[in-house]
Amino acid sequence: MFLAQEIIRKKRNGEALTTQEIQFFVKGITDNSVSEGQIAALGMAVYFNDMNMDERIALTTSMRDSGTVLNWKNLGLDGPIIDKHSTGGVGDVISLMLGPMAAACGGYVPMISGRGLGHTGGTLDKFDAIPGYQTEPDSALFRKVVKEAGVAIIGQTGDLVPADKRFYSIRDNTATVESISLITASILSKKLAAGLDALAMDVKVGSGAFMPTYEASEELARSITAVANGAGTRTTALLTDMNQVLASCAGNAVEVKEAVDFLTGAYRNPRLYEVTMGLCAEMLQLGGLAATEAEARAKLNQVLDNGKAADIFGRMISGLGGPADFIENYSKYLPQSQIIRPVYADRTGFASAMDTRELGLAVVTLGGGRRKPGDALDYSVGLTQVCALGDQITTDKPIAMVHAQTEAAFEEASAAVRKAIHIGDSAPEKTPEIYKYIRQEDL
Repeated sequence: MFLAQEIIRKKRNGEALTTQEIQFFVKGITDNSVSEGQIAALGMAVYFNDMNMDERIALTTSMRDSGTVLNWKNLGLDGPIIDKHSTGGVGDVISLMLGPMAAACGGYVPMISGRGLGHTGGTLDKFDAIPGYQTEPDSALFRKVVKEAGVAIIGQTGDLVPADKRFYSIRDNTATVESISLITASILSKKLAAGLDALAMDVKVGSGAFMPTYEASEELARSITAVANGAGTRTTALLTDMNQVLASCAGNAVEVKEAVDFLTGAYRNPRLYEVTMGLCAEMLQLGGLAATEAEARAKLNQVLDNGKAADIFGRMISGLGGPADFIENYSKYLPQSQIIRPVYADRTGFASAMDTRELGLAVVTLGGGRRKPGDALDYSVGLTQVCALGDQITTDKPIAMVHAQTEAAFEEASAAVRKAIHIGDSAPEKTPEIYKYIRQEDL
């Protein structure tokens, strides 16, 4: 028989918890037999004393198993269940292309995504810009679309990982969110509940990243790789650059448009292409759909060029209630803001640095993100044609286009953009899109 207070005392004193103790506590989080105060106390004890890898694996698997764990065996699928997860960024529209690309190469992608948090955009919010698209379908429709289209991108259902829902809200209110052990368990319990064979993890680095430093991002990436593989899911983490907006835009409808343009070949931002290909190629290799990175990239380029990935994206949208002709006629369906106007720099030079977090917050200020939970979003607003680091800047060439509903909102966002994009006398040193791959064998 375990006591919650004794488990808290043990962790407070810096001792390692057993798997059984962690399972007992997580069960108490789920069935409310452990109080909010006790959950907060354990969160704080972990924040200060951390957890070793065995504890992290036990916490992750206990939280994963606190609700439904999806099982795909009875669908008779002829390929691996693969997915990716990102720690969030600005203009990070990768999921919208990557899911259909991986499905077009023979994988099945049941992607359970989230809404925007702070300055980072949410994948579900982007899909909510598409009329009719159901981000919260019942499990029968979710499974049907995964089987028929190969990919379905939806939100977390109520019966997946209930322990995380309760634990996270308490951590959020008690300043214990920034624990790598607890972040690892929160991210992976939700991903692994989707019944995955393999996962590629996109951990952002830079001014728009969730983690404050490169070292913290790498520590999180190593933790996720070790814990996910320890829990039985083949996983690689990629450290990718978020020192500038990833796509050419940031917002909801504007990012959907960029995703369609990418899939159809109308326009592919080179940075976005590189990170999408890196993650997707890793997924194919982990899932056994390609033996080498070169083979994976060749397959991915083929499904982009022959239109198969775009076709699958269209099938997923119509399968989940969106328009059947969305790919061909997206401009007819996506909302547009009242004002679309350029922002100019105050001086000539080069785009030398970007406060990516501030650009994300400019989108929130326009109404494209939430200031508090439950806020209604304006899906039409955002930034497009955002300049890239190293671009030569003149006072008559826009550094971005602002999509706003009012003059006041336009002026506020314009000022934020000018402040966030620094113009210097010389171009900055070029940084890679992908800094590092952290695979199981690298740990």
